[in-house]
Amino acid sequence: MRGERRTQVRGAMRIRPGIELASLSDVGCQRQNNEDRYSYWEPKSEEEFLRKGRLAMVADGMGGYEDGQEASRIAVETVEQIYANSLDKDAQTLLNAGFLAAHHRIQEQASKDPTLHGMGTTCTAIVLLGNKLFYAHVGDSRLYMVRNGSITLLTRDHSYVSRLVEDGILSAEEAESHPQRHILTAALGSGAEVFPDISPQPMLLGKGDVLVLCTDGLWSVVGESDLKGAVASPPEQACKDLVALAKQRGGPDNITVQLLKLTG
Repeated sequence: MRGERRTQVRGAMRIRPGIELASLSDVGCQRQNNEDRYSYWEPKSEEEFLRKGRLAMVADGMGGYEDGQEASRIAVETVEQIYANSLDKDAQTLLNAGFLAAHHRIQEQASKDPTLHGMGTTCTAIVLLGNKLFYAHVGDSRLYMVRNGSITLLTRDHSYVSRLVEDGILSAEEAESHPQRHILTAALGSGAEVFPDISPQPMLLGKGDVLVLCTDGLWSVVGESDLKGAVASPPEQACKDLVALAKQRGGPDNITVQLLKLTG
């Protein structure tokens, strides 16, 4: 029916009207296990929903089978826990606090278990509060926005090759195929301190805007034009098409994508 407001359900969670949501993660074609992780959360109560909105994120663990899976799990669960349970703070402050807590918890877990030494993870998280977008980001997972047929990368890769591009040593085109493009310069759990990139100010979104969160297993083989074209389909189909395309092109890494399309 025209004008019908449909409520989506993910597991036991009700997803309120205002977005269409889909997510998909795949081990890819060359890995034995999936070290990626994604999540979506919104509060149960309407009053809290008005204050907290929606939280979505992706993470790409590193350090080997157990290490990477553990690091990405800790990151996603910690950020969600901090955001969901903290009171009287703004969305951006809570995102930043969640990232810092995740960084330290990953390091604490590694210090207790020598087999986990060196584990870490990327993490890209967003909050949708009404029509306002907030984000925090460490590593080389990415956040894109597709609006009116144009695609914009909102995050900056924390990688060796990205630094070379910023310094004018490499062009963006050369960086896309550089053999060292996956070497990170920042990750949760790595180094004494971590400084997440955050949205300088809330970004206003509108009906029809699509947010794409993805790990490098997708964007390293699927270009922006392919992303832009795929999200013209409904989010669930777009996720399937994007993962299939990444696997068709070799699927060298785990592939994770989460799409949120604003419908009101």
